[in-house]
Amino acid sequence: MDDRFFLHNLHWQSLDQFLTLDPQLRTLDKQPFVYNPPILYQLPIDTPGIYTLGGGRQIGKTTLLKQWMALLLKKKIHPKTIFFLTGEMIQDHFSLVQTIQTYIEEHNHMNVLLYIIIDETTYIKDWDQGVKFLADSGVLENVIMMLTGSNLNMMQDARMRFPGRRGVADVVDFHLYPLSFFECVQLKVKPKTPPSIETLFQEFDAYLQHGGFLTAINSIARNGDITASIYRTYSDWIRSDVVKRGKNEGYLKDFLIALFRTYGSQVTWNALADHMMIDHPQTIQSYAQFLEPMDVLFIQHALMEDKLLAAPKKAKKLILKDPFIYHAIHAWLYPMQEKNPFILSHLVESSVISHYQRYYPCFYIKAEGEVDLAYVDQNKFFPIEVKWTNVLRPKDLKQIKKYPNALILTKTNDLSAIGSIKTEPLPVHLYELGERHCLPRFG
Repeated sequence: MDDRFFLHNLHWQSLDQFLTLDPQLRTLDKQPFVYNPPILYQLPIDTPGIYTLGGGRQIGKTTLLKQWMALLLKKKIHPKTIFFLTGEMIQDHFSLVQTIQTYIEEHNHMNVLLYIIIDETTYIKDWDQGVKFLADSGVLENVIMMLTGSNLNMMQDARMRFPGRRGVADVVDFHLYPLSFFECVQLKVKPKTPPSIETLFQEFDAYLQHGGFLTAINSIARNGDITASIYRTYSDWIRSDVVKRGKNEGYLKDFLIALFRTYGSQVTWNALADHMMIDHPQTIQSYAQFLEPMDVLFIQHALMEDKLLAAPKKAKKLILKDPFIYHAIHAWLYPMQEKNPFILSHLVESSVISHYQRYYPCFYIKAEGEVDLAYVDQNKFFPIEVKWTNVLRPKDLKQIKKYPNALILTKTNDLSAIGSIKTEPLPVHLYELGERHCLPRFG
């Protein structure tokens, strides 16, 4: 084996060495909370094909792959049939092809299915050309190839560039998100019965700090707080990815400062330029669109109600996709500044939107008034207003009152109604949303 890949293939020595010395599994074993994502049990076992696993930085994709490898080994898959490659150690598609061809040639005599994992594939220059060449040459016919990346454009590239070469599995693209609020409660509280409303409100307060990032959850469990180094690690990854892909770190910082100044508001690219040194709307738009497939940002468009599509000419809302991401970026931009308590309601609203955005097309409504969220399901839209306040003013409900299927999520702890509009306690609703959409565990 090439020495560059030895550390991540300790299973070739023994299962015990892999479970105890592998860098990800060793770190995982020391954590107060250890999570086995349900997606682990959806990953392929016996169907050849080219698969992708996408998701943002620092959410545990590499750890998930190591857990998958351990699962395969415990199913008596031969250790030498599993090969883990890290894209950071492969320069270009020529090196990628050579490495994989050599491995396959050395193990073809086993006449069994091979598992080739390429972590952070997008670090490899022209990776897609290499994978396409391997697929077209026929050497992947008896291979499960798993490609991972922290930019979700990788998934789109695979769909476009490998048509007819992905295999016959029903699902070939997997998206690893930060833990949902439901998953956080299940992990931390481990309720045997539905948790109480009081518990859900307490855990939602905690969720607004750590979000769905396990490193942050475990830091609070160990230290009572999220350490500065954890925030710094996340923001450093974002900055690093920006520079590696030819973007300007100064422009990124300028864009994020403008985002914080306008957070929770409707903005146009031209209006956002008023808060920035960059005065080119197209450049500003490019940074937003760069961060979106990194699972940092969600660009929430206004809804055309008659077409159930985005209204391209209306203002957008820029939503950071997890509370931890908000705090990590804030710590980078304003290292000596306390968090603004007035941002809390916007973090709550963002959390609801980002949860729904996992499952449905999501928009906001802008007409005579505004509605925070409208998600589309089965050719209908469902409007939701988020009110994290003790007092609801009639003018705040001006628009949502127009919809018979409207819902208001509130800070109160009981089910009720405001006029004809149904209300629900927000943490309860968010927990039940995650419960309805949680993946089944099997295998």
